[in-house]
Amino acid sequence: MSLKDAIKSLDFFSRLDDEQIHDIASFATLHHYEKEYILYYEQEELSELYFLVDGLAKSYKLDKHDNEIFLYYIYKNSMISEISDLQTDTLFSFSNVSIIEDAQVVKIKYKKFKEHFLDKGVLCREFTNAVVERSLQMQSLISREFIFDAVSKVSMMLREDLEMFNKLKRHDISLMLHIQPATLSRVLNRLKRNNIIDIIHGEVAVLDTKALEEIYKDINDE
Repeated sequence: MSLKDAIKSLDFFSRLDDEQIHDIASFATLHHYEKEYILYYEQEELSELYFLVDGLAKSYKLDKHDNEIFLYYIYKNSMISEISDLQTDTLFSFSNVSIIEDAQVVKIKYKKFKEHFLDKGVLCREFTNAVVERSLQMQSLISREFIFDAVSKVSMMLREDLEMFNKLKRHDISLMLHIQPATLSRVLNRLKRNNIIDIIHGEVAVLDTKALEEIYKDINDE
């Protein structure tokens, strides 16, 4: 895939014409990264915007004992970068980001992107939407870590990220949600008994989406 084709494949740039795509490509690069590559580290200052064209990445932090604290997954066709200040020409990373599945990443010089597009009122809506989406991810993270019980944590992941739930090992899911493996098994069995999910050959199938939503939304609304 060429750089221009990679940029065109991103929904973020779908409204741009060929001339504008050519303009972005003049200050952008396309990179291929293999699994487990660290894209950037927490508190790192970056001069480029990162977009995930293909593959899978994750955002995480490390505690004082170097234990990984999972934050969220970053899927293809989305912006990777974290935006905290629109007044500067550099970006400050809130977390570590690593590649989970072989990935293609477009990097765009942030200062030039602002000058050529944002400062001219182009792509402002897309940029705002990307920032809002990341904010919603962080709100979900706060609920997951500080408000939700184990049943709510599992229910939310099953509702919002079933494909990833079935892709991961149960032990990894337990670590990610900060619950015990035995607790995860009990929650899944409870949801199955209540006919909210079914488990077929080790994979979860959702039978009642509304019931799953009600479990964690009720707690969030309290």
